[in-house]
Amino acid sequence: MPDESKKIKRRITRAVTVGDLTIGAGNRISVQSMCATKTQDIEATSRQIRVLLEHGADIIRVAVDSKRDVEALAKIRESTTARLVVDLQESYRLAAQVAPHVQKIRYNPGHLHHHERETPVFEKVKFIVEAARKNTCAVRIGVNFGSLDPAMVGKERDPIEAALSSAREHMGYMSDLSFENYVVSLKSSDPNDVIDINKRFSELYPEVPIHLGVTESGMRPMGEVKTRIALENLLALGIGDTLRVSLTLPFEKKYEEIEVGQAIIRDVNAGRFRSVPRFENKGLNLISCPSCSRVENEKFVELAQQVREISKFAADQNITIAVMGCRVNGPGETDDADLGLWCAPNHVNFKKKGVLLGTFSYDEILCKVTEELNSIVQERSQSGDAKNSKSFGV
Repeated sequence: MPDESKKIKRRITRAVTVGDLTIGAGNRISVQSMCATKTQDIEATSRQIRVLLEHGADIIRVAVDSKRDVEALAKIRESTTARLVVDLQESYRLAAQVAPHVQKIRYNPGHLHHHERETPVFEKVKFIVEAARKNTCAVRIGVNFGSLDPAMVGKERDPIEAALSSAREHMGYMSDLSFENYVVSLKSSDPNDVIDINKRFSELYPEVPIHLGVTESGMRPMGEVKTRIALENLLALGIGDTLRVSLTLPFEKKYEEIEVGQAIIRDVNAGRFRSVPRFENKGLNLISCPSCSRVENEKFVELAQQVREISKFAADQNITIAVMGCRVNGPGETDDADLGLWCAPNHVNFKKKGVLLGTFSYDEILCKVTEELNSIVQERSQSGDAKNSKSFGV
């Protein structure tokens, strides 16, 4: 990675240590990625970690959702010196088992309500923090618009306000627990929301290190464009201490996330801006989550590419299609889209404006998407909301 610390005027946050790496406090912007392989596939995961390291990954994330994942993680740790961060998903109690093998723990406030609902959220956070403190791990409070805390959504109509309230609550827990070795991320699939919420957060909490990213940004080139819009705007303001580029990629090309992240930092450092100030929400908007180990079926990546191809006839229509590969952010993103595909291991849950139309095989779903997309275009044409009435069939 190039040394950009003297050229990008950074806001000075407090230091957070991830192994031998320091995030914040004016240190260089670190670049992260996440393994797309299943954690229990030790050989494949270890190989992907090596490839990501070869391309300059500073921190590499793996998902842990079971005791068998923990056992695999322990073996993976034996073969690598990489700085690892674990994604706990809903299983907060695994923190104590994974902490000895990683340098950082990430949890999502929106998922702490799933298990042991009678246990107060503070007690769950305390459990995570105690495991992190005992093993000298950092923590990331990962707030995601696609999986916001239901309690916060109930209080705030605006997702930005709900996300800020969630982050504020959990930083309060950290303060109560006298724990400062944490960063915060506030992510959305909409780059404009990413810009707005991180600017507001940095003004409210200038000392807290920020992890930047556009989640479910989709496939290249549009996925890179969305990411650049958000990150170029924020990095140019000195906001952001570490970042992750989330792209829908074939598993063997996962390293491209690192390359894009590094290129964005180089470009901002050099005063080159390849994006526009804001993302124009015009035309077809395809949202797809990054290829990661939470994806239920690797065929999801191919499906996202196929949906992009069959929907080209509606390129000038203001329609959002979400193709999601995991259970973490899948429900929220597909509920908000005009058409949502939430991919399970052997079938696809197909929604229209949040209403489940049915479950279909991977072979059936493309015809159903085309049919419903045609229907939306025709409805809007008849009501005068669409530019034209083009339709398409497979």
